[in-house]
Formats: sequence, structure tokens, C-alpha cells
Amino acid sequence: MSNRIPAFDDAEPINSSDDLLALFRHGEKPKEAWRIGTEHEKILFRLADRGQPSWEEEGGVRDLLEAFCRRYEWQPVLEEGRIIAASRDGASLSLEPAGQFELSGAPLENLHQTCSETGLHRERCLEIGRELGLGFLGLGSNPVARRDELPWMPKGRYAIMRRYMPTVGQLGLDMMTRTCTVQVNLDYGSEADMVRKFRVGLALQPLATALFANSPFTERKPNGYLSWRSHIWTDTDPDRTGMLPFVFEEGFGYQRYAEYMLDVPMYFAYRDGRYVDVAGQSFRDFLAGRLAALPGERATHGDWKDHLSTAFPEVRLKSFLEMRGADSGPQSRICALPALWVGLLYDEVALDAAYDLVRRWTVEDMQRFRDEVPVLALRARAPDGRTARALAGEVLEIAAAALARRQRLNALGESEAIFLQPLFEIVEAGRTLAEHWLDRFHSAWGGRVDPLFEEALF
Repeated sequence: MSNRIPAFDDAEPINSSDDLLALFRHGEKPKEAWRIGTEHEKILFRLADRGQPSWEEEGGVRDLLEAFCRRYEWQPVLEEGRIIAASRDGASLSLEPAGQFELSGAPLENLHQTCSETGLHRERCLEIGRELGLGFLGLGSNPVARRDELPWMPKGRYAIMRRYMPTVGQLGLDMMTRTCTVQVNLDYGSEADMVRKFRVGLALQPLATALFANSPFTERKPNGYLSWRSHIWTDTDPDRTGMLPFVFEEGFGYQRYAEYMLDVPMYFAYRDGRYVDVAGQSFRDFLAGRLAALPGERATHGDWKDHLSTAFPEVRLKSFLEMRGADSGPQSRICALPALWVGLLYDEVALDAAYDLVRRWTVEDMQRFRDEVPVLALRARAPDGRTARALAGEVLEIAAAALARRQRLNALGESEAIFLQPLFEIVEAGRTLAEHWLDRFHSAWGGRVDPLFEEALF
């Protein structure tokens, strides 16, 4: 989940609807300035007993963050005197609610840089982890821990969400404590460009979920899903999740997304270095100075940015677009996810081709596709009647051709299309990583999940 990144205008009050849209307009960039920001989460565990460490214990989460700061010159981010994140060169390290460890990568020019960034981060995680007795799992959900066994990180926003989540859904606390994702943040050139990218991204997000399905176990047993992480979002909070049918309606743009966000109940407001619990209250009331918890105070630009980070659709708009539908996994998959979306969305020919694929799909068929994918993955039926596997083959060809046209080459003269290879292999085999682990569970592992802690290491 997002760290707070202060900006010069955060304290300025919002005076008009145009102020709400200013953040989106500020995100518009010429194509040569488009960048790639990749985020991924890993499950942190103690090598000694495979439990998830707390923030405060010796060799735990606090020591991990402090080691990155001490050894590699990351700058600590403190909340009430406690280190809860770190930043360096446009990137950040942060903690999910149960200590899942996240790298939010810097905005980079090409996928070779993205994969180098991920690779260096992996090396440093493993180096520090060996010294602290910690390991990192590349999975979409925790395969062994009960929810009540997991620690909570000392972040004010998480305490508020922890209280509120059970009032609006059955699986929100599972989302917070037991899941891990990989996502990519991408730019747009104009409002019209944002709309096309949002529509393609949202329509094809279930396909990404299928390709990256990697969460088939819960509490040491198969859970009946290939992407349990994706299923969790269906019963987390209906006010702030889902397929967003209005995105496909005529007239969709910045204003319509802002209206959607104004209808999303608040979690918190940040004042004087602490989070104020306003869960369930209205941002519209905040704009008018009528928020019960902060009487007379009016929402600022910083409050709006915070609020935008509290909705969880599978594509999210800030001053960039976030593609959010994939389970986390090994490094090769972390490189493949941005390759898929950069290929589809950063090339006009590819974006046209992808838009042609989805523009006649109905909202009902897209919702059915999204509902089937957590269980069936590549065997789910896409809105055009094909299997997700067949659709994926065509989509990957579109993306690969676009990445070749980008001509961002490495030292060996290879294009960014090399990062799609793991996805082509999944389509050719017709088997996701989740199905690979299930096969191992029912054969070589003898019904045990413990070998995951060796075979699924990040």
C-alpha cells in the first residue's frame, strides 16, 4: 500500500471541482517522458521456524529496514518515531500490514532497467536476510499462516483499516495480512489516452490474473483457487473494489473517476503526523468542512491524494495508471508483468489492436470472466468465447511486437520482448505456476506445503 509522499501543494485547500481534477491533469506527459514504475511484495518469514516476524522482534522487520538504510543509504521514513518505510532515488521500501515487504520501484525508462532494479533488490534482500535469519517467498498469498498468527505493522492507517474492514466484507483482513501482488504504474498523454488505457487495462486485467495465478494454498491445504488473492477482492469492500462498469460508459474521464472517488467512504485523514480515524465518513462532507472528526477543517490536495490511494479497483487512477490484477511471484514474473502492460499500452499500434479486442465486450461478460479466473485461470472463458489461454496467445503476440518496435535493447542487442518469455511458456504449457505447485503438492511433496519455502523463494 502506498507510502505518503509529501508535495509542495499538499496543504492547499481544495476550492473547486477543477482542483480535484488537477492531479489527473498534472499526470499528462509527452510520450518521451513516459516511465515504468514496478511494485512487488514478498512474504517475509523466519528461516528458523517459517513464521512471519514482527516489527519489533530481534532480527525482525524493523531490523530489516534499518539494515537497508545503514548499508545501502536508504533514507528512513518514520511514523511516531518508528521506521515504517525507506526511500532512495525515487524508489521506496514499505510494509504491508503483516510485514509483507514491498519495493516500489523508481520511474524508469525501459524494462531492462526495471529488471536490473528488481535483481539488485533481490540480491540485497537475500544478503541481509541471511544475516538476520529471514527468507522471502514469491507467492500471491501466505500458504501456511492463520490470520490470527500474523503480526501487525505499527502504521496508523493499518490500525484504522483493521477496525473498519470487518464491517464491510468477510475477507478484507485476509487481503491486508495474507496477500502479495505485483503491479506496474504507467503514464498517459492526455485524458483521451488515459481513457483508452484504462478500458483496455480493466478489460484485460482478468487475463493478467490468469497468467500470474500463484496462490493455491491456504493454511497448508489447497484452497480451491488458482488465484486465491484475486478471489479475496470479491469480498473485501464493495464500495472500493470491482470492475467499475462506468469506465466503459460514454463520457468517462477525469470527472467521472473523481465522482466515483467522492462516493468511496473515507478511511483516515492525516494531521500533525498522525492518522485520524474517519472511516465510513464522506469526502464530500470533508470538502464542505462538515467532517465530524475534524469539524470546520476542509480537505486539502494532500487529503485528496491520500483518499485516492484508498480505493482498490483492478486499475486505479492517480497521476498515473496502476495495473493491479496479478499475484506476486519469482523475479521472472515480476519482470514479465510490466512487459505485458508496457507492450500493450505504450505503443499506438498495440493499443489500437488491444482496444479492438475488447471494445465490443459487454460489462456482464467481463464480470463473468473476472469471476471465473480465480478458479479456472487459463481455462476461464473470455468475453469473446475463447479460453483465456487462447486469448493470452494473441495478446502476448501484440505485446511482443510492440516491445520489439520500441527498440530498447540490452547489451546483447535483445529487445524488451525477452521479458515476456515466461508468459509464452505458461500459454504453451497451458499451466499456471499455481497448477505447478498443486502438481508438486499431490506428487513429490506428499501432501505437504513445506517445500514451498525452498522452491518458491524470491
